[in-house]
Amino acid sequence: MTAVPAARRHGSDFAELSRSIKQAGLLHRRRGYYLATNTLTIAAFAGVWVMFGFLGDSWWQLGTAALLAVVCTQLSFLGHDAGHKQIFRRRRANDAVGYVHAGLVGLSYGWWVGKHNRHHANPNHEDDDPDLDIPALAFTTGQGRIKAGFLRWMAKYQAFLFFPLLLLEGFNLHWSSIQAAWRGQVKLRVLESAMLTAHTGGYLAAVFVVLSPVTAIVFVLLHQGLWGVYMGCSFAPNHKGMPTTTNRHEWDFLRKQVLTSRNIRGGRWVDFLLGGLNYQIEHHLFPSMPRPNLRRAQTIVRRFCATHEIGYSQCGLFRSYGHVLRHLHAVGAPLRTTSGTARSHTHTR
Repeated sequence: MTAVPAARRHGSDFAELSRSIKQAGLLHRRRGYYLATNTLTIAAFAGVWVMFGFLGDSWWQLGTAALLAVVCTQLSFLGHDAGHKQIFRRRRANDAVGYVHAGLVGLSYGWWVGKHNRHHANPNHEDDDPDLDIPALAFTTGQGRIKAGFLRWMAKYQAFLFFPLLLLEGFNLHWSSIQAAWRGQVKLRVLESAMLTAHTGGYLAAVFVVLSPVTAIVFVLLHQGLWGVYMGCSFAPNHKGMPTTTNRHEWDFLRKQVLTSRNIRGGRWVDFLLGGLNYQIEHHLFPSMPRPNLRRAQTIVRRFCATHEIGYSQCGLFRSYGHVLRHLHAVGAPLRTTSGTARSHTHTR
């Protein structure tokens, strides 16, 4: 008798789970929630800029920069939800919300959606997940081996450099967005180019007109640095340090999404702080599920995984960062050992 591949044997598991989720009504849209959340977040964004205008040229503006970093991250979370069609059922309405939020933050919505969709289709895949393709870091020993020069040195000590590097993530997101629009890698190139130009010009004009040059530079560095750290700290715990996959794996959709993802334990405060990304397993299984329904879905998914003996990873926020740093340190260990051995041989000769 011919053996049935594991992926095919388990193919009906997700269908069973999906029926339970649908019966619980967890894929229904939550327009009231998103109307309130969008209104409050955009009002907060406008309020911070009003505060900026009232304070004028003052070092107190560094507090404004910190507040702006928080609000921009919350806007980014809403853009993320729109990109997954969590707000409306139709793509066009979600995209309209997504483009507005991306324009306020200074990102290319088309570039980000394309990149993020590839990640969802191939979470933690060593070749196909764009979130594992970061030149400054090595997430597998294979990635570490092929690095050379300064990037190899960074991979050796990447656990120590991880959080400092997040200070540059905001600038990296802006630059990647500009490059994508400039190279025509987005569908609405003219619109995105105009929005990015308007955002950059308006932002820099406001900062350098109101503030003295030194204060303005510090404001920009602090705002963009904190935004990058907040964004990085929200997305990094979700998959980093979890198993990676290759084309040799025969996991079905359910196991591929669950086994490569990590949830963050916590209450409503963590839900707000991480924009629902703390329910990463449920989000990857049902990307279009509205954010406020993820908490209820977790109970169903976790019980289902326990019944079917599927590993379900969950830990506290700070412990998740510990897992990430230990993983990065372990990946860099062979490079540090190789370097030390080479120096020892050189000294002996």
